[in-house]
Amino acid sequence: MSPDFMPPGSVRSAAEVNEQIRALWMRAAGTLSAQERAEYELLVVEWAEAIRGAVIEAA
Repeated sequence: MSPDFMPPGSVRSAAEVNEQIRALWMRAAGTLSAQERAEYELLVVEWAEAIRGAVIEAA
């Protein structure tokens, strides 16, 4: 697991999570290992939650 990984429920903006996703793909050179894939999936879920939170807050 990445040292930058934050547990579910952490409060980060969608932009912050998106930057971590981009960094993961750059480090992996476009091919994710099983561990990186698991990290990616968690990041995508966190990103989606951040987007939902931003939309609800805007409403």
